[in-house]
Amino acid sequence: MIDLHYWPTPNGHKVAIFLEESGLFYKIHPVNIGKGDQFKPEFLKIAPNNRMPAIVDHSPADGGSAISLFESGAILLYLAEKTGRFIPTDLRGRSRTLEWLFWQMGGLGPMAGQNHHFSQYAPEKIPYAIDRYVNETNRLYGVLDRQLAHHEFVAGEYSIADMACYPWIVPYERQGQKLEDFPNVKRWFASMQSRPAVKRAYEKGEGLRPPVMDDEAKKVLFGQTAKTGGAS
Repeated sequence: MIDLHYWPTPNGHKVAIFLEESGLFYKIHPVNIGKGDQFKPEFLKIAPNNRMPAIVDHSPADGGSAISLFESGAILLYLAEKTGRFIPTDLRGRSRTLEWLFWQMGGLGPMAGQNHHFSQYAPEKIPYAIDRYVNETNRLYGVLDRQLAHHEFVAGEYSIADMACYPWIVPYERQGQKLEDFPNVKRWFASMQSRPAVKRAYEKGEGLRPPVMDDEAKKVLFGQTAKTGGAS
């Protein structure tokens, strides 16, 4: 059984999608990031970066004691290797999948995240910052669109690369993007959106997130320093 420490954000959705696609038995443990659950000592033991998602696998492949992981990309790779699913076994297919997984982790996610922050949450609207991240998000959509012009899914066959990228495209309107400008992304997005496991994963998060982020939640999320990151 796998414990999924989760909140319905793009990174949380990634892991929920994998678990629904694979049929692995799991239990959700909500981590309300707007109320500071990510700083609780019991959570920091498995996620020292005080970020969700994190998992605890009580039945690891080596038959040993439970193993915990944090960082959504690492979790996706771990689960793919555990199940032997959603990552190719041949050298070239595996390498391509890892390229696009890391592309999302190092590019699409961070840039879209900064886009969200400066356009949606920052108390002061800074045109330079908004333009910088909206434009970079747009560039990355273009990279993804060109890749999908030649492949049904991001890395060829359906894989953890798709699971990683899709949740960061879901809020495209908030990112100042139009799917009509990226026809290959639009086609892929519709295909992902229609998958039963993807629908189930998103349904798991319904009702957890409050409808509006209040000022207190913003202080918790956007005012963190080394001192607020958890005790040693």
